[in-house]
Amino acid sequence: MTLTYQDVMTVDLSSFTDVSAAWKKMGDRFGELKTDYEQQVQGVLGNGNWQGLAYGTQQQNASATAFEFGAAKAQAHAVASLLTDAHTELTRLQKAVKDLVHDAEQKDYKVDSSGKATYVGYDKMSADEKYALHHDPDYPQLMADARTKAKGWSDDIAKAVKAVDDADQSVKRALARATADGNMDGIGFGGFNAHANGDLKTAGKPEPKDKPKTDGWVSEGESEASGPGVGTDASGPNIGKGKLAEAEAHADLGRAKGEGSLTNGPFKLSGEAEAYAGAKVGAEGGITHEGIQGEAKGFAGGEASALGRADAGPVGVYGRGEVMAGAEAGVNAGIGLEGVHAGAEAFAGAKAGVGGGADLGGIGAGATAEGWAGIGAEADATLGKAEDGKWKIGATVGLAVGLGGEVGFEFTVDPGKVGDTVGDIADGIGSLF
Repeated sequence: MTLTYQDVMTVDLSSFTDVSAAWKKMGDRFGELKTDYEQQVQGVLGNGNWQGLAYGTQQQNASATAFEFGAAKAQAHAVASLLTDAHTELTRLQKAVKDLVHDAEQKDYKVDSSGKATYVGYDKMSADEKYALHHDPDYPQLMADARTKAKGWSDDIAKAVKAVDDADQSVKRALARATADGNMDGIGFGGFNAHANGDLKTAGKPEPKDKPKTDGWVSEGESEASGPGVGTDASGPNIGKGKLAEAEAHADLGRAKGEGSLTNGPFKLSGEAEAYAGAKVGAEGGITHEGIQGEAKGFAGGEASALGRADAGPVGVYGRGEVMAGAEAGVNAGIGLEGVHAGAEAFAGAKAGVGGGADLGGIGAGATAEGWAGIGAEADATLGKAEDGKWKIGATVGLAVGLGGEVGFEFTVDPGKVGDTVGDIADGIGSLF
């Protein structure tokens, strides 16, 4: 929300000092808790009397807990520092606005509740003085000068108010960054921020608006992350949309996602990565004019994936990698206007997989392979339209009892890209005649 002139003139900034002191005190307390935990929990259990896998797991979790106490201290102290800087900067800028208003009023300009200045010096004149002024040949010019100066005061006040709002937005950005954990240390994404920046000048800088360019390459990208959380959702039936019912529940330790690209004329490099840790279950089913579909699935553990692609005009190559540790199970089936698919899976253990392929003019082919350590089986077959608009034919099959794996193939057709390629070829042929 943008601050107004009235906001700036009436806001009380004195509470910043008390709040900053409270955050500093809380940070100190987290530091004491870290010391107590390390000495009275980790130290006692690490005396050598307890050994084995359970001990190792406990110590690993205990180390993460101790780290989070230290991270909480760092985050709280950073917030305290930001609030102190904010109080100093906002107080200075608020005073600048009030000083401008005071100076304007001293020169017989009245400032209204919106920050607009108007000359009122003539109101102090006697009746005879006003009569003489109205009959002065320079009266029109005097009034024009008064309006010009009034606008100058209004503009200066507006700029000063904007400076307060800019500083306020800077404080908002800095506090949001200080309290967001985007690192995998400690318990991972969503814990306390051990790297919180308490310097308002650097932590509050806005994101660059212009896309950076390097030797003709233009980069774009975005990322997001969220911390621990739980939730449920259920809906249905919705006859209008053909949905019978759906339900979902999750308990997330953390999730993060990022994607970006580099483009230079017909050349493009792109990639994306995603990571998740936690547990989730869901089920849904429906019947619409486009077909029948149903799905149920569950997962507990951690998973991550990365995808990279390079394109040069109509020619492109891609590769991807995935890892998973935990347990998952699911079944899905559907038939409709966009194709048919069916599959089932059940697995407990760890997986690592790769895939790669190429396409020319919108027609592509690829293969996938996974290595499994655990117990499970999986089969899947697809003939239909994917979410990105491509038509896909593919199948996978896998089995493991101890060690095993999965192999698969995929063929894709991108109608839009095929059309563009055909058009380019036609244009090229046409240019020959």
